[in-house]
Formats: sequence, C-alpha cells, structure tokens
Amino acid sequence: MYKGLRVAVVVPAYNEADNLPSTLATIPDYVDHILVVDDGSVDMTSSVAAEHARPGVEVLRHFHNQGVGAAVATGYRRAMDLDSDVAVVMAGDGQMDPADLPKLLAPIVEGQADYVKGNRFAYQEVWQTMPRLRLVGNIALSLLTRLTAGYPRMFDSQCGFTAVTNRTLHAIDLDGLFPRYGYPNDLLARLWVGGARVLDVPVRTIYGSAWRSGISLRTAIYPVLFVALRALPWRLWARMRRRDERAENPCTSE
Repeated sequence: MYKGLRVAVVVPAYNEADNLPSTLATIPDYVDHILVVDDGSVDMTSSVAAEHARPGVEVLRHFHNQGVGAAVATGYRRAMDLDSDVAVVMAGDGQMDPADLPKLLAPIVEGQADYVKGNRFAYQEVWQTMPRLRLVGNIALSLLTRLTAGYPRMFDSQCGFTAVTNRTLHAIDLDGLFPRYGYPNDLLARLWVGGARVLDVPVRTIYGSAWRSGISLRTAIYPVLFVALRALPWRLWARMRRRDERAENPCTSE
C-alpha cells in the first residue's frame, strides 16, 4: 500500500522470460499486487513469473498473442476485480525504472490527476540513448497525438509507464481499447471523452547493453498512425453523444 492506496502493477509480457526476473525483483514492496499478463508467449514467461517467490504475484495468460493493448486491458480488469485504488503499467522488459513509481503515484495521492503517464523526453539523456529512428518516430507521434487525443500539453504519447485510478477505469470501455501498439493513443482519446485529468511526469528509460527493440515500422508506426488519426473524429462524436444523453437524462451525471 502506498500512502493509503492499494496499488496493482500490470506487467504485460511477451517472450520476456529472460528479463522478467529482474523486472519483478525491482518492483517496490509497497505494491500490493503484481499482475503478469503473458500475452501468448512461446518461451517460459509464465513459468518464470509463477516461480517468482514474491507474494502478490499473479500470472494471467492469453493462450494466443492478442497484443500489448489487450494484455494491459486484461491486467486492468483484474486490478479492478481486486479493488485496487491504482493500476500501474510496467513493461516486462525492464526498461522502466521502479524508482520513478512514486512520481506517477504522487499526483493521484494528492488528487491532482486521474491518469498519470511518464515523459521520457524530460530527461536529457534520452536524446542520446534512444535509438535515432525510434526517437524521431516518438516525437512525431507525440505531436500528432497532442492534436488528436485532446491533451495539448501532453508529450511522449507512446510511453507505457502509467498509473490510473480505479474510478477512471470504470468510466472507460476497456473492451473497445485498441489491442496492439497504438493502445496508449486510443486510451488517451477515451480518457478525454470521460473527462479524465491527465498529467505527465518525468521518467527515466533503462537501456541495457543487449537491448533490442521488437518494434518495427510495420508493427507499430502504421497502427499508431491509424489510431491517432481516427481519434479526433471519434472522440468528438463520442463527446457529442454523451452531451445528448445528458440532455435527455438531466439527472444522470458522468
């Protein structure tokens, strides 16, 4: 428990048997539940997670690969079932620094935000450590998402290190969340429709010497562009629909 909040950490993992032990070992003790979502891995990801001795670790399995967005949604649903106050997402590849977790939780504890996300570009070192092609792609997609998702002050839209309140999760349609790369862009649009307060905080990215990205232009950039571009008309339509529903039922609040 962190300052009165029950915290669940969702760890989406696909073929992360090598990285998972160190990732789980560094998650702070104040985290109540660690929900590893094995997204159809063909290695020993589930076994490695199940053998981890730390209390509170639970393994959820997709028997075929559904995508990182679907894995996050599965973890969110379980966090809601456990009545966690906050659900944090930390990838299984060990790139997210657990020391930054209090930064994500602080605005929620203080009642300033409903969804807090990391901004890797707030640290100067990322400009030297992030691979050049990935750096350019992230900047371009972040600028596009600023325009389409409804949060003009937000940056680093693709950062998956996030924290969200239980109440906010209940207000969005997890079944409709984009299942693969691009889910953060889709989620931001859904949060805007729900009136969620979104805040960026600086986070550090850890790149090990043997790190290789599994993200290619075909598997990530094109889907993200599709999701980002469809977000603008969708969220405006969804907001108009909610406004009409409230007009028809004035006693109903969001």
